[in-house]
Amino acid sequence: MVGLVLASLVLITVSFRSTALDSIQGAGASALRPFETAATRVAHPFRDAASWTRGLFNAKSENKKLRAQLDYWRQVANREQVAVGENATFRKLLHFEDSPLFPQDYRPVAARVLTNPPSTFTQTITIAAGSGAGVAVQDVVVTPDGLVGQVTKVSSSVSRVLLITDPESAVSAVDANPAHPGAVGLLERGSAGGGQLSLDRVTKDKTVQEGDTIVTAGSPGNGQLPSIFPRGILIGTVTSAGQNDIDLFKQIQVQPFVDLGSLQSVIVLVPKAKP
Repeated sequence: MVGLVLASLVLITVSFRSTALDSIQGAGASALRPFETAATRVAHPFRDAASWTRGLFNAKSENKKLRAQLDYWRQVANREQVAVGENATFRKLLHFEDSPLFPQDYRPVAARVLTNPPSTFTQTITIAAGSGAGVAVQDVVVTPDGLVGQVTKVSSSVSRVLLITDPESAVSAVDANPAHPGAVGLLERGSAGGGQLSLDRVTKDKTVQEGDTIVTAGSPGNGQLPSIFPRGILIGTVTSAGQNDIDLFKQIQVQPFVDLGSLQSVIVLVPKAKP
């Protein structure tokens, strides 16, 4: 071992100080080059496999981080989208309050809808406004699109609203087309389903056409039994109007302007205190 070490030192010294070993070094390098090339080729796949493994683990780790970031920003985007939708809805509510159709004798109370109709046969909703906000039984409920119904039960912070599509609901309504005056009837749940309404009790001598707008009729003059619904609130549009020789009244179907199955917020019309 000592001899090999001394021989190596001597050869290194000679190679630095003399060119006598250049031919021997070149011959040795040429002889060993095939072995070096073979060794490189043999080791290359192992180096590639190691690099691929490290890259795979790094990619998985990076993918996990990116997925977590994507989930976070997706949740942020969803919250922002909900906020934008609510903002648009409340803007419509404010616009409705300023609209000339808004009854001047009422104070608007905006409320969020807590529950939608539980079934086809029970058309009621629950709203997050009660007696604490001044809401009372028989108060009229609307949206910027039109009539929703009336309050039938009130607690301190929530109320139940009977929709105009409920079988127990009945609203005095009129054709708003000035070319068809006097077409007044009773708006009730339609027999065809699909959320449609029927405008009953319209006599055959009155003209009602498809596409006409139906609004609340209100109370004519100061009657003994005034309607709880103010005059002029939008209800829907006539989808069909006909008559036959047997029935006493016309058959009129009305599609509500309000999508009563997916309400998110409403306005309760609270009567102002008379001076």
